[in-house]
Amino acid sequence: MSRRFPVLPPISADEPIATRIAAAMPALTPVHQRMGAFVLANLFRSATMRIDEFADAVGASIATANRFARALGFSGYPAFRDALVRGFEATIAPVERLRSSLETPASGAEVFEASLAQAASNVRLAQASVDAAKADALVDAVLGANRVFVLGYGASAFLAGLLEHGLTPYCANVQSLALAGGPSHAARRLFTASREDVLVAIAFPRYVDDTITLARQAREHGVRVVALTDSGASPLARVADLVLAIRAERRLAANCDTAVLAVIEALCDAVAHRAKRSVEAASGLAEFVLPWLAAASIEQITRTEPREP
Repeated sequence: MSRRFPVLPPISADEPIATRIAAAMPALTPVHQRMGAFVLANLFRSATMRIDEFADAVGASIATANRFARALGFSGYPAFRDALVRGFEATIAPVERLRSSLETPASGAEVFEASLAQAASNVRLAQASVDAAKADALVDAVLGANRVFVLGYGASAFLAGLLEHGLTPYCANVQSLALAGGPSHAARRLFTASREDVLVAIAFPRYVDDTITLARQAREHGVRVVALTDSGASPLARVADLVLAIRAERRLAANCDTAVLAVIEALCDAVAHRAKRSVEAASGLAEFVLPWLAAASIEQITRTEPREP
């Protein structure tokens, strides 16, 4: 006669899946305990697995994986996996999109075309959705600041570097906090900031906690915070004084940086257009970096310079 093990009641939306598994472990069968231990040690990995992948990973059958889910109070493995995914949605989404894409045969050229089309769509939407008042306020904030701090981590660190690169000729003091020294060094730099400074923070799904924490600290310190993010619902938007929302969807990765970079370039162009003595600044910078330019570039500059009559 087989031994019957208790089945837990359905899980509530507020109950963490790890808590449910840990509480159920003593009453589970040995094979289910092995499954539970695997999930607790690999929460994110388990959330990305199909039922056959999960069963193979723990050396069990698909039927056993379903029984494990039911023993925890779920209707089956799909409901169990849904609970695992909860809280990892933004992180897992690119993995799921890639998995779905691989199920549909496509040539390299077709993927190329689809990716470029999506990037172009994001740029068009950014162009159509730019709020003129917010754009002017952003340019005013940058030009009116004593110092402009730029912040982003992950892929956004590279975007922050490009923003610093574009603003440097036209702003007296632009500092990227994205790379050197990490978050603790960024915090030390922001500690010296004041109400006359502005922080431009960049964060998109998957949001990096350090960016949000530093932006919140800066705002509490009196620094005006500008957010470049995907929507008003992002965690960065909630700690910002001014939010510029940029659609950044991408089929096979977390974000499309094309539209974000387009907005960054638009901001740099607007600052260059509005800044005092911008022509002198651009000319002086070009002359200063001349020794590092390739000979062909120097010849092109010489050919395009106006000649005396």
